[in-house]
Amino acid sequence: MPAVAPRYRPGEVAELLGVSVDTVRRLADSGRLPTQRAEDGRRVVDGEDLARYLAEQAEPGAAGPIVGASARNRFTGIVTRVVRDEVVATVELRSGRHRIVSLMTAEAVDELGLRPGVLAVAAVKATNVVVEVPAR
Repeated sequence: MPAVAPRYRPGEVAELLGVSVDTVRRLADSGRLPTQRAEDGRRVVDGEDLARYLAEQAEPGAAGPIVGASARNRFTGIVTRVVRDEVVATVELRSGRHRIVSLMTAEAVDELGLRPGVLAVAAVKATNVVVEVPAR
C-alpha cells in the first residue's frame, strides 16, 4: 500500500514558501495551489500538490541585484522530485526561493521515505563556499 503524502496547514505552507498566510490563501482561492478540507473543516494542502506547485515555479534566482549574501547551512523545505535507479538517487528540495539538489544512495531515499511532498531538511556542509558582493 503506497504511503499517504503529508498535509500542510496554510501557516506551514507560508513558512515553507517564505510568504504570508494571506498569500497562501490567495494562491488557493485563485486555484494555483489546490487545497482540501481536513476532517475538522480547516483548509490543508496535500504534500504532493505543494511539491507540484513548487516544481512548476520558475527556477529560483535573485529577485534583483545582489548586494550581499550568505546563507545558513540548513534549509527546511518540500521534496519536489526524486529520480533513482538501483544504487543512487537525486533528490530535489525547494526551500522558499531556494532549490537544493542532493545526490545520495537509493537506500537512503528508502530509509528516509523521501518522495514529492515530504517535509525535509537539507544540511549543507562544504569546504568551499563562495560569497559574492557585486559592485554598487
